[in-house]
Amino acid sequence: MPAIDDPRVLVDAASRDDAAVYQLTEDRAIVLSVDFFAPIVDDAYSFGAIAAANALSDIYAMGATPLLALNLVAWPRDPDLLQLLGETLRGGHDVVRRAGAFLVGGHSIDDPEPKYGLVTIGEVHPSTVISTAGAEPGDKLVLTKPLGTGVLSTALKRGLVAEREIASAVAVMSTLNAGAARAMRAMGAAVHAATDVTGFGLLGHLSNMLQASKASARISARSIPAFDGVRDWIDQDAVPGGTLRNLKSANEITSWPDDIARRDQLLLADAQTSGGLLIAVAAARVDDLVTVLRENETPVHSVIGEVVEATEPLIQVDNS
Repeated sequence: MPAIDDPRVLVDAASRDDAAVYQLTEDRAIVLSVDFFAPIVDDAYSFGAIAAANALSDIYAMGATPLLALNLVAWPRDPDLLQLLGETLRGGHDVVRRAGAFLVGGHSIDDPEPKYGLVTIGEVHPSTVISTAGAEPGDKLVLTKPLGTGVLSTALKRGLVAEREIASAVAVMSTLNAGAARAMRAMGAAVHAATDVTGFGLLGHLSNMLQASKASARISARSIPAFDGVRDWIDQDAVPGGTLRNLKSANEITSWPDDIARRDQLLLADAQTSGGLLIAVAAARVDDLVTVLRENETPVHSVIGEVVEATEPLIQVDNS
């Protein structure tokens, strides 16, 4: 991406954030992002809801409030599939409205493989923008949703599990990160950086934060929250290609304990859909953040590690 030197562009791709921030006035800035993907569940309504929650996560990760969204649709012209498109759009609309935002239009193309997502626009005060850059040595790292959605969706596609058996995971993927964003705003300057955890997995998105912040991190494998059954399905080789690619990349920047199981490595690299927020917070305020996250009913509020001075490798995983 070309460098941008306009002072109104507060955040762009250079900081490895998933959203951009553009300052309008002294006290107003807009946050812009886009995300879409192919179905990961069979139920069309749930697919739309998950895709919308996932797209809105980039807005919440910046500490912003969603305002508007536009549909992005790629869908076959097959008349038999149009009802499924309607259900997908309904799921997306309901989640956008739950966020207090408005779906105001969109664009569609003919495509043999269905895809759905959103362009999202939010608002934030320029002085309270939270980006991936800013994590400091000593900060604690807090995660707000369990890991394993990539494995779950692969197990579903391979017939190892029925969708009704992963209903709780579908509900979590459809859950907005609004509560986590409210908690971050309530903590003020104690929150130094944040990102949502999606396709690059926990280690991939953490590495983006660390590189932008010029720091490193230690992660406790035993502190990582996961959906029920995920490790068993990993043992049955229900691992998506994206997760395998993530782990290959993560191995270049991560040190592992000798006794860690491969399934735990894959979990840390699992390509997530509509994952939680990963928050770097001042150590003195981590208990306060956990309390506020609990009050905002985030799916989890797990302290999984800490930021340390920049070193090699970038990420150290232990079994403590």
